Amino acid sequence: MKQYPEEFKASIITKLLAPNNADIPALAIESGIPKDTLYTWRIQHRRYDQQFKAQKIDDNSKINSSEKFDIVIETAHMNQAELSAYCRSKGLYPENIDAWRTLCRQANTTLSTQADRKKFNEQTKEIQRLKSELTRKEKALAEAATLLILKKKSSSNMGGCRGQLTPLDDRHTILKLIDDATAAGARLSAVCTVLEVSPRTVQRWQCHQNEPDQRKSAAQQRLPENKLSGKERDQIITICNQKQFANMSPNQIVPTLADQGAYIASESSFYRVLRQKDQLTHRGKAKAAKHKRPEAIEATGANELWRWDITYLPTTIKGLFFYLYMIMDIYSRKIVGWEIHDSESTEYSSLLIRKTYLREGVAGKPLVLHSDNGSQMKGATMLATLQKLGVMPSFSRPSVSNDNAYSEALFKTLKYTTGYPDKPFDSIKQAQQWVLNFQHWYNEIHRHSALKFVTPGQRHRGEDVDLLKKKAALYNSAKDSHPERWSGATRNWEHEQVVYLNPTKSD
Repeated sequence: MKQYPEEFKASIITKLLAPNNADIPALAIESGIPKDTLYTWRIQHRRYDQQFKAQKIDDNSKINSSEKFDIVIETAHMNQAELSAYCRSKGLYPENIDAWRTLCRQANTTLSTQADRKKFNEQTKEIQRLKSELTRKEKALAEAATLLILKKKSSSNMGGCRGQLTPLDDRHTILKLIDDATAAGARLSAVCTVLEVSPRTVQRWQCHQNEPDQRKSAAQQRLPENKLSGKERDQIITICNQKQFANMSPNQIVPTLADQGAYIASESSFYRVLRQKDQLTHRGKAKAAKHKRPEAIEATGANELWRWDITYLPTTIKGLFFYLYMIMDIYSRKIVGWEIHDSESTEYSSLLIRKTYLREGVAGKPLVLHSDNGSQMKGATMLATLQKLGVMPSFSRPSVSNDNAYSEALFKTLKYTTGYPDKPFDSIKQAQQWVLNFQHWYNEIHRHSALKFVTPGQRHRGEDVDLLKKKAALYNSAKDSHPERWSGATRNWEHEQVVYLNPTKSD
């Protein structure tokens, strides 16, 4: 079955829904998609909207209240280790079960009522499943019978390899068989498989039932109708090499010809013809424009390369935010500095850089600070502070999202961690307290997957070298004890000595 791109599918569904409400047969002819497929897409999208509006928006929206109560009862006698193992097997967090336990204590319904409701829901689901299964089997039986009849009616010369020319009379015969089979309950794709015809070919035949095949030869198909003739191309070269136009570019030649009442071709056509004749070499004193990738910046130790950015923290007032300024050391992924303010300002940025610079004790050492191109990053106060401290500024390329991948990954970890508040922050103090706890967890407790699962604090202090050596020795010892359990080398616990910003392919 043909697969459609998600963007194309979304644009078609938009036309099917309100307020557009496009006519499906007309849209099928316009887009080349079968009508059955369009009906299916619309039904699936409406069902998804109904389910999405009905379900509760939280991390465990698929678990109903009865199942939550059963989980609370099941885990009531467990200790911390057993509870953690249970949560991992069920895809839950201990905080979820604690919240459900509190809700169960405050509930007004009795256990018997919940059990009856659960039993009723299970019976309802079972009835719906059996009905769906019966409908599906009935459709499958009807389709099988229709396809058997179709095989007897169809002749051996129908269909064939892709691109084969089919006479007009055979087209009408095939379309008649397809209409009869689909009306009897068979799917278009299954019918086309039996007749060895592509569904897209059938759709084209249905749109042009009485038109014979007007395909041209391959050479004719490749020749554009708007292509310049050889005489016109020679005329362009002659004009560009005249004394009057010798020093002009096509952007000047075409308007000058228009002033004289002559039009030969567009500026892009002039450029294309000159390029094909190798007459478009750069001229003039100015250097030719070059698209050069920025040089990679490497860090071989802590406090050599920092990356910082600003993110929003929601407040209880809609439309107002707190602004979290955060600096990360790219080599160790450690959060080396942060502050929260009620506005974005280059003064706040320079103050944070100065404090972090002094706290980390990097005076006299080479340091590169990478950031985006915002006004808070490139303001005069910020640049003056960096120059005074001896810090080399580095900025992302415009419209290049992967230049700030480190900060974006850090902010996603911050906002998607299990301890992130469900409600907005009431005050800056509350936000500061939460970020302070997050910093300790991220730097000293969180085992970073990009650091071979050591904490950023351990890598920043250089403790990860011995830790990784011990892990490598442990794995080698385990392999020596049971070599039959290892199909290859042990896990790579080698210390990564260099970290790159904007690495090249060789890096």
